[in-house]
This record gives sequence, structure tokens and C-alpha cells, in this order.
Amino acid sequence: MCLGIPGRIVALDDAEAALATVDVCGVQRQVNLLCVIDDEHPFDACLGDWVLVHVGFAMSRIDDAEAQRTLALLAELGDSDVG
Repeated sequence: MCLGIPGRIVALDDAEAALATVDVCGVQRQVNLLCVIDDEHPFDACLGDWVLVHVGFAMSRIDDAEAQRTLALLAELGDSDVG
């Protein structure tokens, strides 16, 4: 099972390597955007996008509402006592 964590792209670092800085709940990490860029949505258009991040890669773009729902669910899971 894979878990993608929502993060917002806050800086475009290296277009050639498709690297950007993503903020995930206040923690910023550099991630690879190759899976979310294409001719219709190039690297330069990604600033501010929400993406699902898994092992250093942005796996897909998501909208703000989906990001907020997922973050709320993850917070709820973190608060639960799963034993």
C-alpha cells in the first residue's frame, strides 16, 4: 500500500531536474515533479499546486478541497488510538 501525503509547491528550484520545494504540514522538502508535469501543465505552472507526495516524488496534482480532506483524515488517524 502506498500513502501519498498532500503538500503545496512553494518554490520551483530546478526546471532541468524538475525539482521543487513542497510544504507538507509545515515541513519543507525538495521533491521531483516529473510525474505531474506535461505540455498542458509545464514545470513553471506548478507553483502553488497541491500534490500528493510519495518517497520524494509528486505523484499527482489534487485540488485544494481534496488536500484539505486528506490532511483532516490524516490528522484524525494520528489522533486515534490504534493500539
